[in-house]
Amino acid sequence: MADMMKPAQRPANPLFSSGPCAKIPGWTPDLLKSAFLGRSHRAKDGKARLKRAIDLTREVLEIPETHLIGIVPASDTGAVEMALWSMLGARGVDLLAWESFGEGWVTDVVKQLKLTDARVLKADYGALPDLSAVDFTRDVVFTWNGTTSGVRVPDASWIPADRQGLTICDATSAAFAQRLDFAKLDVVTFSWQKVLGGEAAHGILILGPRAVERLESYTPAWPLPKIFRMTKGGKLIAGIFEGETINTPSMLCVEDYIKALEWAKALGGLEALIARADANAKAIADWVARTPWIEHLAKEPATRSNTSVCLKLSQEAVADLSPEEQAALPKAIAATLDKEGAGYDIGAYRDAPPGLRIWCGATVEQADLEALLPWLDWAYAQASAARRAA
Repeated sequence: MADMMKPAQRPANPLFSSGPCAKIPGWTPDLLKSAFLGRSHRAKDGKARLKRAIDLTREVLEIPETHLIGIVPASDTGAVEMALWSMLGARGVDLLAWESFGEGWVTDVVKQLKLTDARVLKADYGALPDLSAVDFTRDVVFTWNGTTSGVRVPDASWIPADRQGLTICDATSAAFAQRLDFAKLDVVTFSWQKVLGGEAAHGILILGPRAVERLESYTPAWPLPKIFRMTKGGKLIAGIFEGETINTPSMLCVEDYIKALEWAKALGGLEALIARADANAKAIADWVARTPWIEHLAKEPATRSNTSVCLKLSQEAVADLSPEEQAALPKAIAATLDKEGAGYDIGAYRDAPPGLRIWCGATVEQADLEALLPWLDWAYAQASAARRAA
């Protein structure tokens, strides 16, 4: 295997980062010539571009009219924390965590907000918590797709329609690649930098009627910074959900997001985006099935992500490796592909088990993923040979 020939063809676009993710196919800075720059975002035309982004989000994601859509600061993190700080505390909360970002929301609620009536339902990387154990008389906070574990909830059938608490869903690596059941989700958040390859620093906050009712009927015991405030005088600030942002957005980033949404609409909308991600993930899965040295981190096929596909060395591959070698080998593979210009940013997330993470969202071309696979085999052969020679 050490004598394996270096592949002759590199991916045309070797960008496989899980965020920020690859731009839409054919992207160039020329697409942003129409950006509303050098003017106030509160001018008529500025607000129109922001409203255009909101309207296209609704159309492409098929968000019902019952739900409001706002552009908010600080990426998905800002959107999630706006919801946590503004809505939690009215009743007990169940927190689901099976990867790094879910763990982050646990830290926010337990250590920062210091809510005492908080249950944490955890699972190791590669698995889901017991969804049947969730108590929907309480608020529930969860990620739809675990970006750092490659594990997603299969659907929303585990969420009852007659729930008493709110469901707060971080959907940042699921939106535009997995179908979200908005009737079951009271709060949904994501950032532009994931499936549509937008620029960072802005988040989307989607509120259902039950979330609005909570905001207008409940005042948290703690102070809220300006960028978290969504009500005034006990009423929702409606302008936030019509393009009147809380703080100054980058209109260059707004234009980039609009162009990505227009690309998605022209492609065929949500179903087309899901189909592209599914096909990309299948290309990886087919390779894993025929490759003895690698396997999925997600144990159950039904809960495997079609965007942030996380892989680990197989039991066969690690049989004679020390824990240090098991950690070093995937890093060597990622470093080799980076050096060769064949695939960038494919190492596992820093808090995840050692392995590889390959973004398969809709902006990635299947041909590029298929061109990456021989390079993974070659890099593994090189790293294994170097270990034996050491």
